[in-house]
Amino acid sequence: MTVHALEAARRLAPRFAARAAQHDRDGSFPVDDFRDLREAGLFGLLVPCALGGMGATFAEYAAVATELARGNGATALVFNMHASVTGALGAVTEELAEALGVPDEALAARDRLLTAAAGGSWYAVAMSERGAGARLSQLSTVYETTDEGWHLKGSKTFCSGAGHADGYLVAARSAADQSVVSQFLVPAGDGLTVEPTWDALGMRATSSHDLHLDVTVPTDRLLGGVEGLALVVAQLMPHWLVASYAAVYVGVARAAIDAAVEHLNARNLAGLPAVRARLGRADATTAAAQLVVAEAARRVDEAPGDEETNRWVWRAKLLAGTTAAEVAASVLEAAGTSATRRGHPLERLYRDARCGSLHPATSDVCADWLGIAALGGDPDRDGSAPRW
Repeated sequence: MTVHALEAARRLAPRFAARAAQHDRDGSFPVDDFRDLREAGLFGLLVPCALGGMGATFAEYAAVATELARGNGATALVFNMHASVTGALGAVTEELAEALGVPDEALAARDRLLTAAAGGSWYAVAMSERGAGARLSQLSTVYETTDEGWHLKGSKTFCSGAGHADGYLVAARSAADQSVVSQFLVPAGDGLTVEPTWDALGMRATSSHDLHLDVTVPTDRLLGGVEGLALVVAQLMPHWLVASYAAVYVGVARAAIDAAVEHLNARNLAGLPAVRARLGRADATTAAAQLVVAEAARRVDEAPGDEETNRWVWRAKLLAGTTAAEVAASVLEAAGTSATRRGHPLERLYRDARCGSLHPATSDVCADWLGIAALGGDPDRDGSAPRW
């Protein structure tokens, strides 16, 4: 990745911040932010250079996501979904493809999707369902083969960017064998219906509405060209399912500190020792979380899927989510009651930060995973409920 991407993120963040309050208030999607991302070429951030993208590493993605989130966490969160799709697709090496049995035609289809992303297309993720969350093994959306390709039918919830994306990564179970879970890249258009259900506490501008599917897609829209890869990929690349959110919430925590500093200086409150102490602790804990995210990302780039790498991935998600919530709450208290008014940046950031622990894997699930690993068990399989 060139320095261009990080510079572009830093240039765009103030624009996103200037629009954030209105989108939060209205619950509207930040269309202009995504136009800016497209024009900056950032939809190709994780697309290999050979396909027209920037060829960024996971660590470089994390740095860009953090900067974008300092502008608007909701925009960065939706961008994260696109990055998780393109990043996972781009990470399938020839060796991994051979090990998974991915046919050449599926690799060609993957390259077409990545080339489109480099050209400005962007993808959302349609995985979670009511009653199942993001547990792939519990999904009710099903697919079956037809003469035209694959027919998918079901409903998804928390689909960030619903109604705005160019395509959706859809996870579904085989109607013929419920133990087989596959993923498809479904283009926007006929057969997809968005139900406007998103009216939430935080991240209100993500348009994370419900998505109903009754659609047939061509054969080459089965990612990997082999059924049943979804659960395998979840364990091979947990960084895209678990820790890609982490960088976003580090950025939200840092934005809360930035907003608190501006507020406290404007109100002449910076001379209070208790206020300074809160900012000092917020700075230290955010820096610590950012270091953990950076270490996890470094390990992902050097040894993806390694046992110790995955521990750092789960640590990163846990610490980023809890840190964002704690930092935003603390600096809001330091700022005082005036900062709780609707429209104040700290009030919005407090609500946005609170969502970090709730994204899959939730903080409790992350802690449980790490606890089982510390006790010498298999955290992907041990436990009272399926991890995926």
